[in-house]
Amino acid sequence: MSQERLFSLRNRWFTLSVGATIVTVIVSILIGFVWLPSAQRDAQFTGIWNAICSAAGVPQKWLVSEPETSHVKTSEVVLTPTTLAGADALSIGRGATLSLRCTMCHGPQGLSYANSPNLAGQYATVVYKQLKDFQSGARVNAVMSPMATSLTDQDIRDLAAYYASLPRLGAEHPVGQSVPEIVATGSPMRNIAPCAACHGAADHKIGTPWLEGEPAVYIRAQLQAFVSGERHNDISAQMRNVARQMTPAEVEAAARYYSGQP
Repeated sequence: MSQERLFSLRNRWFTLSVGATIVTVIVSILIGFVWLPSAQRDAQFTGIWNAICSAAGVPQKWLVSEPETSHVKTSEVVLTPTTLAGADALSIGRGATLSLRCTMCHGPQGLSYANSPNLAGQYATVVYKQLKDFQSGARVNAVMSPMATSLTDQDIRDLAAYYASLPRLGAEHPVGQSVPEIVATGSPMRNIAPCAACHGAADHKIGTPWLEGEPAVYIRAQLQAFVSGERHNDISAQMRNVARQMTPAEVEAAARYYSGQP
């Protein structure tokens, strides 16, 4: 049996293994921290020091941050339970006069026959928020954006009060029709809350619309707009996050259920 010490430079296997390890480490450092990062043409990778910092995930400058400017206009409307409380008959009357400009799409009594949203009985906070978003550019529509531009804040409040005062159209659900799971329970594993938790039936979140009786075409189009990012006036991006997780079948089921179609 050999009496030669294992950890000794005289042991060729020890010497070879240590040498191979050192060579591997050096080659890995050169490839990972110098060559691969330097192959990038971006400014932050220019130079060996920048390349090493980038490869190691270490900031080149500490405690220096540059805020990114978003090019997406988001809603700036702040709503509380008392935002539009106490609308009087005068405000409702002024809103009725102003609504004459809206009848072509939303109907003379707030009930649409053109696949536009029904506004009769809609929460005043919803009408107010959407008109303010159209006005600010947080929500864009070829028809609504120009219409909202000339409205004063009082005009918008009056319109909201008027539409909220009208009788609400409910959906017609045939006897025995089951409530879609996406509406009743959502999908917790995909972080989808039930539609009913915000849009009525189970609970109502301020600023979210009443959906019963809305045209299926409109509901479907809005969900698809949230998915694509075309519509982005939802506060905290909650609807975009939900809609992106929904399957086409769930979108269709929700649209048909709320519109009252069997």
